Amino acid sequence: MSKIAIATDTCCGMNPDEAAKYGIEMLPMPFDIDGKIYHEYVDLTQAQFYDFQEKGADITTSQPAPGEVMDFWDRILKDYDQIVYIPMSSGLSSSCSTAKMLASDEKYDGKVFVVNNQRISVTQRSSVLDAKTMADKDWTAQQICDELERTKLESSIYITVDTLKYLKKGGRITPAAAAVGTLLRVKPVLQIQGEKLDAYKLARTYKLAKQEMLDGIRKDIANRFGGDASPDNVVIAMSYTYDTAAADQWKQEVQAAFPDHEIVMEPLCLVIATHIGKGALAVTVSKKLHI
Repeated sequence: MSKIAIATDTCCGMNPDEAAKYGIEMLPMPFDIDGKIYHEYVDLTQAQFYDFQEKGADITTSQPAPGEVMDFWDRILKDYDQIVYIPMSSGLSSSCSTAKMLASDEKYDGKVFVVNNQRISVTQRSSVLDAKTMADKDWTAQQICDELERTKLESSIYITVDTLKYLKKGGRITPAAAAVGTLLRVKPVLQIQGEKLDAYKLARTYKLAKQEMLDGIRKDIANRFGGDASPDNVVIAMSYTYDTAAADQWKQEVQAAFPDHEIVMEPLCLVIATHIGKGALAVTVSKKLHI
């Protein structure tokens, strides 16, 4: 039986200590900040990132360099026979397609299986932990890859933001829309369902935006996941950027809406934070795999 490692990147809704606890290998995502490359959790903390952002630094996201990916895999393959690598959604970054190209090299044939899982943050976290469970139950690397790709669209993320500044800066909305939104104090609710970050609803207040997000989760459960909101059928999680007090309050609200669930709360990865800034709140739902 092959010894299989589960590997991912720092977009996965886990910090390095948690990943180590579960035996997950994690590749740091790079950021170009004012012309200098930093790596998440290596020389760039959440606090440092938001300090750069608040000071108006020029921040762009990037995919890991091919050499970094191959060095990462080569290190893991010293102790394992195969790797199931689960990068962030291919709809949000080209890192998945690059990894698939690298894995097609003869050197990694039959050794590295790259999963186009179409997820990010705490929904990606669920997939990574599911992959670990499958590996522990002696699924083959190919079976794990196939199952995660079969179920890749069975999740949703809803996000509301505190500012439109970074969506405007990144070209996600037009300057005119940002100006009108700021004037009217509109709180947009954004959605990720496998592919790109898209508009979902507009709300006049944070309270209404939160309600729209919870309603979105309920509609997904009713229309996409068979109507069963129990922990046996779906996984509910929430996330945030920077503001832990607001996040704690949001977790209480999500918990009240889904009292039977154990709600996981993790900071949104910095790839998403680059485009939405501080003060964002998110809630997610994923169809539970029965492994």
